[in-house]
Amino acid sequence: MTLPSPPAPTPDPSTASTAAPPTAEDLGVDPALFPFVGRHLQVAGQRMHVLDEGPRDAPAVLMLHGNPTWSFYYRDLVRELSVDHRCIVPDHIGCGLSSKPGADDYPYTLERRVTDLEAALDQLDVQGPITLVVHDWGGGIGFTWASRHADRLARFVVLNTAAFHLPKSKPFPWPLALTRTPVGAFLVTRFNAFSGVAARVAFKKPVSAAVRHGYVAPYDTPANRVATLRFVQDIPLRPEDPGFSLIGAADDGLGAFTDKPALICWGMRDFVFDKHFLAVWEERWPHAEVHRFDTCGHYVLEDAGPQIRALVRGFVDAHPVDRGVASLGAARVPAEG
Repeated sequence: MTLPSPPAPTPDPSTASTAAPPTAEDLGVDPALFPFVGRHLQVAGQRMHVLDEGPRDAPAVLMLHGNPTWSFYYRDLVRELSVDHRCIVPDHIGCGLSSKPGADDYPYTLERRVTDLEAALDQLDVQGPITLVVHDWGGGIGFTWASRHADRLARFVVLNTAAFHLPKSKPFPWPLALTRTPVGAFLVTRFNAFSGVAARVAFKKPVSAAVRHGYVAPYDTPANRVATLRFVQDIPLRPEDPGFSLIGAADDGLGAFTDKPALICWGMRDFVFDKHFLAVWEERWPHAEVHRFDTCGHYVLEDAGPQIRALVRGFVDAHPVDRGVASLGAARVPAEG
């Protein structure tokens, strides 16, 4: 079955090159929640928004979000770690404050996500040692990239994600299956069903209206929801699917990191990344420090924020990296805006 393409926005050539990139405050996000001023990099013809917080000569922490979140998800962890780490948090193309091209103008595939990440890190001159923090699709993207740059990785923080195929014991969740149908595509693009529903069910603890708005704000029009649909459509389930071999390579690469410190924090009430996925992580990485949060959901960093931030702080302090090894110079390409 051919999956439908959401409507592509029609670019206005008179403003495409001169319009200022949107800020979080432009989208109505409370600046007290998200006080950062990010960089805007040009990546293969698209504008990628990246938070770059903390000392430039400090060890790097690369935080990769999933779908349908953006760098907003990591805002409090950035505050915690940027005192003594360089925190790099990109918004994937189509997400957050990055460009939101139409499906005809950008492939929205895992391979392209990894290529974009490599380009961004090159522009920012981030070499290593790197601490990789991943959530949701950030796992597939981050560990595909990591499998190609194993020597640059020092530590790992894993939050309800995967870097391997759907476990055999886990049925494909029906909401994701629905999203991959024409009806689901219509609901996602026209009514923001994916981001909107996630902002209700991915939390298991009360959050303010301002926090909920922060999660959905970048996806306010059908043209701005292409990525939330394409991420789901790009989930590789069969060998012929784009990205299937890449996830296999990411899984194969996990064995290279069994001598690296790893912290896993897991929301046990996640209906997608549930106990079946956690069991695979524990099988792949028996050395990892694992913390289960029985009352927390998919947005575990929101539900158990203070506890996880304390765990991450203790983890990086217990497993220091050699600051002298890091090659973290100024960006080669000046930021825009």
